[in-house]
Amino acid sequence: MQTIQLSNGVQMPILGYGVFLVPPQEAERCVSDALQSGYRLIDTAQAYYNEEGVGAAIAKSGIKREDIFLVTKVWISNAGEQNAAKSIDESLRKLQTDYVDLLLIHQAYNDVFGSWRAMEAAYKAGKARAIGVSNFQAARFYDFAHYVDTKPMVNQMQCNVLAQQNGLMPEMDAFGTKMMAWGPLGGQGAEGIVKNPVLTEIGAQYSKTAAQVALRWLTQRGIVAIPKSSHKERMAQNFEIFDFELTDTDMQAIAALNQQDTGFINFADPQRVRYLIETYG
Repeated sequence: MQTIQLSNGVQMPILGYGVFLVPPQEAERCVSDALQSGYRLIDTAQAYYNEEGVGAAIAKSGIKREDIFLVTKVWISNAGEQNAAKSIDESLRKLQTDYVDLLLIHQAYNDVFGSWRAMEAAYKAGKARAIGVSNFQAARFYDFAHYVDTKPMVNQMQCNVLAQQNGLMPEMDAFGTKMMAWGPLGGQGAEGIVKNPVLTEIGAQYSKTAAQVALRWLTQRGIVAIPKSSHKERMAQNFEIFDFELTDTDMQAIAALNQQDTGFINFADPQRVRYLIETYG
């Protein structure tokens, strides 16, 4: 598996398996299938309510813990230094592990600076090998990264061929922050990737699907991708992207597909913020 190096030297797999919207009762099976298919990066979150299933799958896999890169996220309702610290320990209990490889703030709301202090403490204590954020769009990311002592090592965003986040990349680069792509094959407004004619045509040159081309485009740019599927055959197919390389012409043709650079969700929309805070804050 190819890796990228985070700003603190930690090596992170460039392709992983995400469990967003995987029901709790299905999480153990899905993660077990993903691990058997070769995935070693598993992405979950407190708000997914499936950390127990993820932990059970890893514990039963027979794979050494140090060979798995495990990611989870602190949710809005657990924001603040004391609350976040308690929630981190609870996540570790559910995941049946002493540490996670990457710990993220899930959303840019509530007391994110308090949460970050708790995460910095967890990082220093060895409970997390790296820390970062999720869904921090450019202005919010800059404001946050500018003021914290430990700079975010990762920002997990909706990033795919239709939402390329080109405007955010320079802001992240300035702090040494790596991009991690949720929704790399669509979802949340970014539809049509797996049937896109440009991707299909390019894929035909390599006997690959449009989805495989879309994932290869991300990873070839150094972006970590975490596709999600509940079908083992599709998991395996998504994993088979390292036996070909896109040309510069291919990369440029795909870059022209960008539709909504910042993603298809406006995390600064007052109605969305109000809903999240009133529901979970």
